[in-house]
Amino acid sequence: MKSLPAPPPDPVPLPDAHATGLQWRAADTADVGAWAALIARTAVVEQPVWYEKAADLEQILQSSKNDPAADTVLGFDDAGVPRAYGRVAKNPDGDKAFGFACVDPAWQRRGIGTAILAWQEGRTRRRFAEDPGPENTPAEQAPVPRLRLFMEEKMAHQSGLFGARGFEVVRWYNEMHRPLEGGLPDVSLAPGLELLTLGPALHEAARLAHNDAFRDHWGSEPRDEEAWRFTMEDPLHRADLSTVVRDTATGEIAGYQIATFDPDAAAARGYKEGYTELLGVRRQYRGRGVASSLLADAMHRFVAAGMDVASLDVDSENPTGALALYLKMGYTAVNRSMAWDKVLPAE
Repeated sequence: MKSLPAPPPDPVPLPDAHATGLQWRAADTADVGAWAALIARTAVVEQPVWYEKAADLEQILQSSKNDPAADTVLGFDDAGVPRAYGRVAKNPDGDKAFGFACVDPAWQRRGIGTAILAWQEGRTRRRFAEDPGPENTPAEQAPVPRLRLFMEEKMAHQSGLFGARGFEVVRWYNEMHRPLEGGLPDVSLAPGLELLTLGPALHEAARLAHNDAFRDHWGSEPRDEEAWRFTMEDPLHRADLSTVVRDTATGEIAGYQIATFDPDAAAARGYKEGYTELLGVRRQYRGRGVASSLLADAMHRFVAAGMDVASLDVDSENPTGALALYLKMGYTAVNRSMAWDKVLPAE
């Protein structure tokens, strides 16, 4: 007699409506406008460097790796206004999940953030149970569920919440700015290398270069075609300000610089910021001035586009010596953020 398939597991319990004063359900496309408005209300008070806009949320709902019906929650007040949200994102074979959330400032300090974190932890455990992980991985070598959260150093209320839930800081990052008035560094590529604007024909080659360049970086996971497409189609991405350095003999991408510009942030801060979202150089091309040439070229492009500041973020323990390079090129640290981790053994 044929055995019946196992029934699907029960869904991870939503945050408690009675305890939080909110009604909870998963997000869908009809929620995007109100969801983005919730995040924007929170950003007015907390002043993060960056926050998700409607176009970002639309991308999130399109992901094939994360099911919005299971990986998102929105909490609504009695008038149907969203006052809190949480989500979990994970690559199918990744060794960690990432948590994102916010609570309307008028609804903070009511235990809602704690309730969202508890839900995120439960959903992370479930994702690790559901995802197959890398092929042929013995069960005893399967990764232990791990949830990673990011926050800016200035957000002390989040620090207290994360610490109370057992999260620990595992990495620090520096946001760095470089004013663009005055002299700019020269672009000086070694013979046999050429600098090109990053057009669609170079997207896949740049993705492969990124995965190669970042395979020795802490916490980095390879980006597949979908993830890279989302990077290239990011609403803030500026293709005209993004470049690659190519080896003329082999056609291989030696390094790349991917830039964004946020007009909303420019209006709020009073200055225009050309942001280097990603910068990477393959090992065999390091030490040949590729990174400095990419950054110098970006500065010139930023100035031509009417921007005031060049900026980027760097892992404080980056193994390639990137921090020293940025300091040498005139960048200075203006803000710090950190990654918090919690290992989640089986309940």
